Amino acid sequence: MNDREFMYVKKDDPRDMVTACPAYLTVYLTLCLAVILSLCLTLIDGVRRNGARLEAECIADIGLHSIMAEYHRELMKQYNLFAIDSSYGTASCGKANTEAHLGRYLTKNLNHEDIFLSGVLYGDFLALGLEQAELKKVSILTDRGGAVFRKRAVEAVMADVGLDLMGELQDWMQVVEVNGLEEGKEEQRKQELDGQIGGWVSEYDGKAIEIEEGEWEILRLHNPTDGLEAKKRMGILKLVLEEGADLSPNVLYTENLIMNRMAQNQVNRGNMGDMTGSKVGQAVEKFAFQEYLLQYMGRYGMEYEEDALRYQVEYLVAGKESDVENLRSVANRLCTLREAANAMYLLTDETRYGEIRLAASLVCTLIFLPELIPLLEGAILLAWAYAESIYDVRSLLAGGKVPLLKDGDSWHYSLSAALGGGLQDRTQEGKGLGYADYLRIFMMFTDTDTLTARAMNMVEADIRKTPGNRAFRLDGCFDALEACIQIGSRHGFRFEITRQKSYD
Repeated sequence: MNDREFMYVKKDDPRDMVTACPAYLTVYLTLCLAVILSLCLTLIDGVRRNGARLEAECIADIGLHSIMAEYHRELMKQYNLFAIDSSYGTASCGKANTEAHLGRYLTKNLNHEDIFLSGVLYGDFLALGLEQAELKKVSILTDRGGAVFRKRAVEAVMADVGLDLMGELQDWMQVVEVNGLEEGKEEQRKQELDGQIGGWVSEYDGKAIEIEEGEWEILRLHNPTDGLEAKKRMGILKLVLEEGADLSPNVLYTENLIMNRMAQNQVNRGNMGDMTGSKVGQAVEKFAFQEYLLQYMGRYGMEYEEDALRYQVEYLVAGKESDVENLRSVANRLCTLREAANAMYLLTDETRYGEIRLAASLVCTLIFLPELIPLLEGAILLAWAYAESIYDVRSLLAGGKVPLLKDGDSWHYSLSAALGGGLQDRTQEGKGLGYADYLRIFMMFTDTDTLTARAMNMVEADIRKTPGNRAFRLDGCFDALEACIQIGSRHGFRFEITRQKSYD
């Protein structure tokens, strides 16, 4: 090609480019939309899956909260205890009943049929349904010998318990233990002395003795405490209660109660780990438990008419089946403790012990038997202590107070009044410990497991007296539970949710 020749290059026709663009865009948009659509579908599936998981967890929590809200109303009303009665007012209790209730709650919340025009305006995007609701573990109030029950009782009163009173209670217990006030040695010693004095009486009573040369006298011997012993045989309640006192006739039939079923190993048991770990020490826990019992159970002078027993705290201490027997047992125990404390005081009071010595010497001088003086001294001292203890118990049951260890100012009976055997003096308010304080001492000396079992007996018996709770059982009351809930979707995914719930 020479210099004058030119290469001709054909230029693109704009009309051809316009014709080609739609084809390029179609391919481009098709590829983009495929990616975008895949992304959107993936996002939608993720939203569906995560939304389904969230809804499943929310519904599981709502269902379990609904179950926990079914706590037994009478148990809460009377004893401030929260627990699920797994019998739901029927004759049988167990996990199956609670599982059925849980299943109904979950199914109802998963079902959208009650939504207005749900089939027309609203489609079930998640399509969830309940597959299974199972209680894997439960904690029952009676587990570990009632430790769960005791823990809940302590929690119910812990905020109201004053630890100053606990310190005083420990001091009272120390006085009782150190001085052996509950050992009952005084009554045994009195019987021994009476037996020895009786031997002298049988040997010398009616004998003629020579007083002076040619003068004889017939000996008439008697124990100066015989009148008081005759009173003692009347029974403690006749001595310490006002004449015509209205005593409760209630009787507790324990054959079908929790304590008897525990002894026969016929109770339901939970399978949760030990959840009874207390945040307080054993001494504080037992003290708080006793305060709970005193607050929520009746006793003599503070009876609850609707309860199975009116003297419930006395039952916790004595364990008898009738109110009268429980009150008699506690009154005897009070009398024994007070007699020991009063005898100890008389031995240390020089003035009053001098009166005892003088009375014994006078009697033995009149009957010419000085050998009897030591025996009569002991018998008179114990009789005087017993008479004073009767007055003390009368005062306590009448709402008065009696110090654990008496002094001259708090002593009531004179020696002549005590041996006279009247024992019907009007009581005074006094200072010291009240009846509830002595019950605190007795409960503290009672084995914790025994005290707990008797308390559960009372709770079970009381609840059974209320309408619709004739078959109530404490070993059917769930305090905590662990549920495994399986929820599936028609879209192919499935969730398993495990939750623990309790009344903590």
